[in-house]
Amino acid sequence: MKNKTMGKMIAAKRKELGMTQLELAEKMGVTDKAVSKWERELSYPDVNTIPKLAETFGMTTDELMQIKTESACTEEKNEKGNIVSLIFRAVCIAMGMAVTVLSLLGELDTNTAITMLGIGVACAGVSLLEKK
Repeated sequence: MKNKTMGKMIAAKRKELGMTQLELAEKMGVTDKAVSKWERELSYPDVNTIPKLAETFGMTTDELMQIKTESACTEEKNEKGNIVSLIFRAVCIAMGMAVTVLSLLGELDTNTAITMLGIGVACAGVSLLEKK
């Protein structure tokens, strides 16, 4: 149900439960035209009816409203952390390879080589510290 609009969410859950728009409307105390408008996103359920709608569908209000829970936020943070760690590791490898290739070609002075290796080592250290 993730990344669906509220109208699509309502239609999918209603169909999943084998209910018609009229049956859902009767449970909610609204007309079937109102349910049709919700599903087509011409209007939305009243704020006061959302908890009852969620209960009817056997889900939480947060799930119906597609609110990110703390665990979803944590997962997103972990994903971003993994990307940052990957970037640091890539920079580390790139610096080591650049120093090696440029040294073999005789195109690298000592100070630049030390600076590049320092950046690589710093990135490796940050990458290792992030895992802890």
